[in-house]
This record gives sequence, C-alpha cells and structure tokens, in this order.
Amino acid sequence: MEGIVEGLLYVQGDLGLTLKDIENILEIDEETAKRVVLNLKNYYDENNRGFRINYLGNTFKLTTREEHRDYYQKLLETPSSNNLSESALETLAIIAYNEPITRGSVEELRGVDSTYIMRRLLAKGLIKEYGRSELPGRPILYKTTDDFLDYFGLASKDELPDIDTLEKNSEPKDLYKSIYKEGDING
Repeated sequence: MEGIVEGLLYVQGDLGLTLKDIENILEIDEETAKRVVLNLKNYYDENNRGFRINYLGNTFKLTTREEHRDYYQKLLETPSSNNLSESALETLAIIAYNEPITRGSVEELRGVDSTYIMRRLLAKGLIKEYGRSELPGRPILYKTTDDFLDYFGLASKDELPDIDTLEKNSEPKDLYKSIYKEGDING
C-alpha cells in the first residue's frame, strides 16, 4: 500500500492528501492509513531518500529535502534543463494568449493539473505572479515576463502568431502514444 500512497502523493503534488482521502481511496480504516503513511515517511527518512513526507496544513505532501536545495537550483540554471516540454509550451501559450489568468483557468483549458509546470515556468522566470483575481478565494493571476519575450525572440506580445492561424495549421495529437521508447539502463 505504501507504493500506492507514494504514487497518489506524487500525482497530487502541492495539493497533497488528507488522511481521510487516503482512507477513502484505499478503502482502509484510519489506523491502517496512519501506519501506511508513517511507514512511507520512515522509509524516506531512514534511507536518506531525496523525498520526504511532510504534514502541512492538514495534508500529507511528498516534498524534496530542504538540504538538497542547492542542487535543485543548479538544475534550473543548467542550460540543458532550459528546454521546454510540449506541456510547458502549451501552458505558456495559454498564459500568453489569455493573461492575466489563474492557474485554475489554465488547468481548465488544458484539462490537466498544471501545478508542476507553472512552478517550473515561475522558476525559469518565464511567467510571474500578477496580483489576485476577484474570484472566490482570490486566486493568483499569472502573466508572461520579458524573459518570455526574450526566450522566443519577440519584441512584444503583439508579435505572437494569430491564434486563428495556429488552430487551422495544428494536427490532432494522440495523447496516449509516447514518442519515447523505454530503454535498458544497463546499456
């Protein structure tokens, strides 16, 4: 069950899971849920893994270790990590054409959780927080930065391609087929 909880925590990202969520999803009682989470937490701690389980705001979250922070920062600054995935490009396009926009609106348009991608785009300086929406909960608004314009060689947002032209030229993608082939780590 620890593997399932680990996967659930990974999928939930910043949202995390409450103990009640774990009980309901795994269909187990509270004591069993506590034991599973504690076993997973102890595994990470005792084996000095790169992740740990934190209990924050009444939820369990899978987080990276604070003591590894300098390495994570180096990764973000490494030129090879500056390539953008299709997901990141899609997210940037949604923000650029709809800014200012909330993460919830981005996710609604994409149809998937965008927390991780938006966090990466913030870390790379391609988007920034731009105040708060008047919607309930006052979610954060995001917009693109000057670094975004520099990255794509644009003088201003006016140079973005017309959205109608892009829609006519796009081909539908098979979302369930990977372009990657699984390799053998041993060579």
